[in-house]
Amino acid sequence: MSKFAAFLQYLYIFIPKKLVFMLIIGIAGGTGSGKTTVVRKIVDLLPEGEVIVVPQDSYYKDSSHLPLEKRLEINFDHPESIEFELLVDHIKKLKEGLSVDQPIYSYLTCTRADETIRIEPRHIVIVEGILIFSCKALRDLMDIKVFVDADADDRLSRVISRDIEERGRSISKVLERYEKTVKPMHLQFIEPTKRYADIIIPQGGNNEVGVNILKIFIEKNLRDHQNQ
Repeated sequence: MSKFAAFLQYLYIFIPKKLVFMLIIGIAGGTGSGKTTVVRKIVDLLPEGEVIVVPQDSYYKDSSHLPLEKRLEINFDHPESIEFELLVDHIKKLKEGLSVDQPIYSYLTCTRADETIRIEPRHIVIVEGILIFSCKALRDLMDIKVFVDADADDRLSRVISRDIEERGRSISKVLERYEKTVKPMHLQFIEPTKRYADIIIPQGGNNEVGVNILKIFIEKNLRDHQNQ
């Protein structure tokens, strides 16, 4: 067992439940920047069972009332497409030690499923998504804010691969969407939020040094919380 894992185990066993803190980490960045890779590597570095990931993508507004052709035109890169009120409410409840029912969203149908995922509180909560820093109420709940940066060409190549493989889009549709929404929305709503970041990780998940620095930063914040 690592010293970090032993430290968290000590907190869980010996500190009264009402005093056990929660560290909330926001990881943002442009579409295709490598956020998911960074999140996965951070989760792998942290003690098993001590971290949960709350993805912004689960909180897109339900569009089942719209015809399919209208749903396919939804701009997923605009803040108004996200139900931030529900996301903020869920993070607050987790911070209070309460369980929440996280929505399940489908990009294929652009609707929410009837089922939900029960999320239990953990010592570390990672909120991940392209627009999470655009909501002040959500930012204010975060202890650490991380922006994953990447060159536009790198992001585009990842977007093409992901949207074709995971979302069933043709390459022409992917490029059309990139030019019409992804690129302008990135410049208008995502890139400016970089100024809120405590840490910027360039080159996405391939930056092992950046990921390890983030791990050290997390450990320091956990210790600081313990000493408060």
